[in-house]
Amino acid sequence: MFPTALPQPTRLAPESIPVLRWGIIGPGWIADHFAAALRGQTRQQLVAVVGRNAEKTAAFAARWDIPQVCRNVGEMLALNQLDVVYVATPHNHHFPDAMQVLQAGKHVLIEKPLALNAQEGRALQEEARARGLFCLEGMWCDFTPKYDVLRQLLANGDLGELHTLIADHGEFFTPEHRIFNADLAGGPMLDLGSYLISFSIGVAGAVPATIVAYGQSAPGGVNGQASMLFNHGNGMQAVLNTTLFSNTSGAATVAGRDATLYLDGQFYAPGDFTLQSSQGNRRLHWQDRGGRYVQLSYEIEHAAWCIGQGLTESPVRPLATSLMTLSTMDEVRRQLGIVFNEERAAVRLA
Repeated sequence: MFPTALPQPTRLAPESIPVLRWGIIGPGWIADHFAAALRGQTRQQLVAVVGRNAEKTAAFAARWDIPQVCRNVGEMLALNQLDVVYVATPHNHHFPDAMQVLQAGKHVLIEKPLALNAQEGRALQEEARARGLFCLEGMWCDFTPKYDVLRQLLANGDLGELHTLIADHGEFFTPEHRIFNADLAGGPMLDLGSYLISFSIGVAGAVPATIVAYGQSAPGGVNGQASMLFNHGNGMQAVLNTTLFSNTSGAATVAGRDATLYLDGQFYAPGDFTLQSSQGNRRLHWQDRGGRYVQLSYEIEHAAWCIGQGLTESPVRPLATSLMTLSTMDEVRRQLGIVFNEERAAVRLA
């Protein structure tokens, strides 16, 4: 039966969120948005930052009033007044940086992707479990009110039996952008494509049973475009496309027997969506009036809440979900012949 109203997003009680002391590894573009959300929207504390460029790191600390600028990661992790670390380094540094954080006995929030591949992701999961530490992939959209409402609609069965998911995520990048740099695990898969694959797995509730992928290379030795067809084995098929060559609508459609979700672009970001009955005579609209990156605050507060509860994984995005995304990307990359430099090096050393 078509719902009479959209579900209300669930919210954490403010008193249930402990005030934690945060450090940041990698004071880049996304860390800037993270710091702004933390400072402006939460009660959390930023106490330390470390980066490769001393001048850039000092400027970052001054901008966000961070008292401790560290010379290296080890110096920051040795601080007693530090509870949790946000890893915001390039993709191929996520695994070694996060592993160093865990081995130092600190909780960690890792900017997506969790790691380069499922093997690295499992190693982080095992390390966190062995040490009783919290570890989370920062797939920030999963923690926003919009995605909370979407999950409730799916859990309630309001769309009926699912059949089709169509989504794309394409952006134009200039040739000098780091996303074309093979030394930084460039290409769309770990960046734009991770939103697509994670969304499809989240809607279906499982990894694809079969995967077909086609790709196109880009200058610099990286993949520039990928198209994917997933059969999730439960009757739902997904058609996904990501590209670095052009701007696309970034919209998504999830079609069930009883109703269809139309998500405005960019589908993963805060924004509007419509739920429409299959007969077309009923519609419900979600209007997202919150800012874009300020909604990183939901991810930050969720991580703090989990740590306060003594959890080692998030109930919203457990590491098993992150590993499903990584293993699916591994298969897409296998079909497209995408191998990261670190994976080549590991093969040579084996």
